[in-house]
Amino acid sequence: MKKIILTFALFVAVCVAANAQKFALVDMEYIMKNIPAYETATEQLNQVSKKWQQEVEALNAETEKLYKNYQTELVFLSPDMKNKRENEIVEKEKAAQELKRKYFGPDGELFKKRESLMKPIQDEIYNAIKSVSEEKAYQLIVDKSSAMNIIYASPKIDISDEVLSKMGYAK
Repeated sequence: MKKIILTFALFVAVCVAANAQKFALVDMEYIMKNIPAYETATEQLNQVSKKWQQEVEALNAETEKLYKNYQTELVFLSPDMKNKRENEIVEKEKAAQELKRKYFGPDGELFKKRESLMKPIQDEIYNAIKSVSEEKAYQLIVDKSSAMNIIYASPKIDISDEVLSKMGYAK
């Protein structure tokens, strides 16, 4: 009987503590789509990415062309010429891989460019969320666009529009 009363008391205490906390949701995708600077930055990144991708593809095409020429001339080449051509093809492949890594690798130019363009926008959003959170005394704010385990969220606790208005992008 004592265990049941203790369990019930613990359950009531947890429920009271949980009710004392305030939660809110934000939709980062919605917020970012309503910020013109984000759209501009995204467009710049897409243009740069396409340009760099074309450079990498051009280098890969050169390598492919060298390889096809090598294949067709293979029978007529001396062993020294074969080695020279093979080395040339390998060097082109390495150059293409290096260029791809330079532009698109984990610490590549695209990552650095994305960080330089997006970080100020993300910082502005974070500061606005923090400000709204402090004003409304929220203990937890969850991004519903990236939280895959949220099955249902009431629109009443979505503060995305408040965050946008705090940033000066009121609808």
